[in-house]
Amino acid sequence: MANISDTIEEFIKSFFGEGDSIQLSRNDLAHYFGVSPSQINYVLTTRFSVDKGYVIESKRGGGGCITVAKIVGTKDDLLPELLKQIDEMDSLTYNRAVGVTDRLSRDGILTDGESAIIKSALSDRALAAPMAEKLRKNVFKEILIGLIRR
Repeated sequence: MANISDTIEEFIKSFFGEGDSIQLSRNDLAHYFGVSPSQINYVLTTRFSVDKGYVIESKRGGGGCITVAKIVGTKDDLLPELLKQIDEMDSLTYNRAVGVTDRLSRDGILTDGESAIIKSALSDRALAAPMAEKLRKNVFKEILIGLIRR
């Protein structure tokens, strides 16, 4: 049986038809699923993040109205945006790096083999060093720069 977060995620995704963005009410979703608005926030921040291909915009007031938009575009649009986002981070966790790598693979920018190599290179075992997350960030930035140049 799926947990409530999985159910909410699938429900939200079901609204994406041919459009690239949807508007939802956080409060209406919370009421529909019988959960608190913070549960909806949790699903949005963990399941609809930039590394998973989404941007969330919240509007103040209006009952918690939010816009969930798919990030679409070509390699030339996507890679510089991801590079910018990663560059702004202080560090990069392995799970976040895997999320971005999986996204690039789903979008056909990386092959499955390239994705596996990147995941191995960014693993905790490969980066067994002090400050591994900062090192991971710098390594991943260089990978993205290399992808932009190819």
